This record gives sequence, structure tokens and C-alpha cells, in this order.
Amino acid sequence: MDYSDIKKIFFKFQPETIHHIAEYGMRFGIKLPFVADYLVDKFCYIDTKLSQNILGINFLNPVGLAGGFDKNATMIKPLTALGFGYLEYGTLTPKPQSGNPKPRLFRLIEEKSIQNAMGFNNDGVTKIKSRVEKLYPFSIPLLANIGKNKVTPNESALSDYETLVRELKDLCDAFVLNLSSPNTPNLRALQETSFINELLGALKPLTSKPIFLKIAPDMPTSKAIEICNAAVAAGVSGIILNNTSIDYSLSPKAKDFGGLSGQIIKEKSREFFKAIADEIYGKTVLISCGGIDDAKEAYERIKMGASLVQIYTSFIFEGPGICKKINKELVELLTNDGFSNICEAIGVDVRK
Repeated sequence: MDYSDIKKIFFKFQPETIHHIAEYGMRFGIKLPFVADYLVDKFCYIDTKLSQNILGINFLNPVGLAGGFDKNATMIKPLTALGFGYLEYGTLTPKPQSGNPKPRLFRLIEEKSIQNAMGFNNDGVTKIKSRVEKLYPFSIPLLANIGKNKVTPNESALSDYETLVRELKDLCDAFVLNLSSPNTPNLRALQETSFINELLGALKPLTSKPIFLKIAPDMPTSKAIEICNAAVAAGVSGIILNNTSIDYSLSPKAKDFGGLSGQIIKEKSREFFKAIADEIYGKTVLISCGGIDDAKEAYERIKMGASLVQIYTSFIFEGPGICKKINKELVELLTNDGFSNICEAIGVDVRK
């Protein structure tokens, strides 16, 4: 039975239900004798052409899992065995919260896309910290994706991010600041240069770990460039482009709430990334996310200036073999273009 057959079964369940089933399956399956070795052998692909050191962090390959899949850091070991080069855990908040009312996760099957309105449901920093303490430092880079609690007003948001950095500064390789989820009321209003300057000014003295800022794709390009330049000037380590989209015109089946991800936002994300990268490539590390589902798309973003890429929705639609497939084909693309390492390809289209 291959993944296409398994997916037919999975998709008979509600999305959030099957996510929990898969989570428990991975958590407990990885504890069985020889399961980890089997998964690594079947799903991991290692080639020195894909390895790079970014900001003092070693990455075996450029394909990471975006925040939101492993919100509570319960699946780090099994996900690593599926071939990811790095993982984000979270988004987590200082206090536990249940998130938005259900149903809040929807499949757009024909478009190979997802719409989610989860709302930072997570166990809170205390429980998640206790889990990560048991395995960190880890075999691949772990990024802590952090956000504010829903009940925290925007004028007090800074304190939530400070709390999370203090608690997790020794339990991650980098931080991802989530100011761009559409599912926490008024969160995207924090995507302003004044708050970003204040936020980075407060957080940088608290940690020596790199800090990435993740932004939304729905703002005008001029504003996105302004925000990115302000973040770079304030000392951000990198920019992740991009979070989910609230452009509901992309699908007639889209609901009028939550964020869209997957193939439906591929073109939008690619164009958004290119516009930003053309302006700020070379000033900071860039990570591309949004609609990446094969090596060709990943390679295109890399040549546009992405040092790393992230997937999420394509992992759900294509299955556990997607990392190996992308990485193996990336090596072929690099070799065909005469590159001995991925570093040589990063930004090659911008540098022309």
C-alpha cells in the first residue's frame, strides 16, 4: 500500500482528527524496535552537495517543516526520521490556549491546499519546554516558533515574546517570530516597523540565538520591503517569506476566515518572495515558504535567494517521501547546472 492509498483513508476523516491520529502513531511508533532505522533508511537522503552552515548552524539539507504541524513538540523524533533538514516547533504561547472554535481546518483537495483557522492552539511554554528539555541539543536544527496569547492585548505583546525567549533560549537553535498568523485577532497589526524595532531591541539582548521574522504575503510589496529593511537594520537574522494568505479570491471554495496554504498560494508566494529578495538579498538570510511541493519549485526559490525552504501542506498531500524526493532531485538539478554545493546556487538569479 503506497501513500496515495493511505491518503484516501486519511481523507475520510476530519483533518484535525487525522492529524491527531497521525501524531499518536508517530509518537508511539518511533519507540518500537527498528522503526527509526527503517524510517531513516526509507525516507532520508544525504548528500554533501546539500549541506551548509548558516549563522553557525549546520543543515544537512535545505528542506524544513514549517511551524504549525508540530505545535507541541511531540513529533520531533519521528519527523526527523522522515528526512527533514530542520524543524519548527510551535507556534507556542506563554499560556496554554485551546485555539479557535472547531471546525477550523479544511482541505481544498482539488487544489492540494489547506485552509486553517487554528488560532495558536498549544500546551503553553511550561509543558512544551519540559518536552524539548529531554532531547535538546538535537541531531538537526530546531527552531522555536513563538507568538502571543490571544488574551494578550497588542500593547502588551512584547512581554509574551520576551517570556518565550527567556524560557526557550537554551532549547532551540533559532527563534521564529510569528506576527503574521491571520488567526489571532489583530496579530498582523504588529507587522509595523515601530513594533519590530521595539521587539528586536528587547529580544536580542536576551539570547545569542538567531532570530527570524515570518511575514504575511498579503501586504503591498512596498510595505513588505519597508518592514524587512527595518528588521534588518534592527538586527534580525533572517526573514521567512511567507505565512498563510487571506486572499480568498484564490479559490471559489475558500471560506472567508483563516489562512490558505499549499498549491493555491504557490504563484503568489513565489512572486512575493522574488519581489522581496530582489531588494534585500545579501542583507540577511532568506527562507522561502508557500506552495513548495517539488524540487523544481524549491530550486527556483533557492536561485531567487532562499538559503532554506519550508514545506507543510505538500507534506500532507504528498506524504512522508516528499523530503527524500525533493532532496534527491535537488542534487540532480545542482549537478546539471555545474554546482558542487547548494551554496553556489543560492541567489544566482539575483546576482545576474
